[in-house]
Amino acid sequence: MQQSPASAPSGCDVDTLARLMSERYTCRAYLDQPVPESVIRSIVSVAKQSASWCNVQPWHLVIGTAETTERFRGALVAHAAASPEVDSDLPFPEEYRGVHAQRRQETGHRLYEALGIERHDRERRASQGFENFRLFGAPHVAIVTMAADLGPYAAVDCGGFIASFLLAAHAHGVATTPQGALARHAGFVRSHFGIGDDRKMICAISFGYADPAHAANGFRTTRAPDEEIMRLV
Repeated sequence: MQQSPASAPSGCDVDTLARLMSERYTCRAYLDQPVPESVIRSIVSVAKQSASWCNVQPWHLVIGTAETTERFRGALVAHAAASPEVDSDLPFPEEYRGVHAQRRQETGHRLYEALGIERHDRERRASQGFENFRLFGAPHVAIVTMAADLGPYAAVDCGGFIASFLLAAHAHGVATTPQGALARHAGFVRSHFGIGDDRKMICAISFGYADPAHAANGFRTTRAPDEEIMRLV
């Protein structure tokens, strides 16, 4: 009789993974409480097990302590206010269409609804959007970069690493905010942290302990049904 592989996942493993995946969310308000260095190192140690093409592991993180992040926050806010134009290392979408536009709009609507921001209140909507550059008050930020000469598949690999980082952080009780908005100012961010031109910025991840009382953390995004994202043939 053929035996099951010793590494076959148990029901408990699947249940745990499904719970972590469904519980994790993008945090938009943080407590003023730094994450211990040992926890940060443990998160990275788990996330680095991510798969990559030919095991090249193109990702690299620059992670700010609470003090470093606070200095960066002030500098970033000033820069973003003075220089709103896009200066990204990777091209941003020119526009969102069809179902992708619908999903994006739904997320924005649900967030503003949770915060009590009316559709016509452009000032408050703009202020909420600018919270990206305040890092939503997070005590830490990680700048994710890839080797510039590896091409688009390295960015795909980095996406897998980022997903693993978010999940590992949640498993440690640490909230996260993956932020493409900071990549709009990639040149400034790389200069601030002394990251050379031999690397391209993918995104930032702000992280820390969530403020459970803040309204922004009370809403959740939805996911498309399986039939919309797969075709079994």
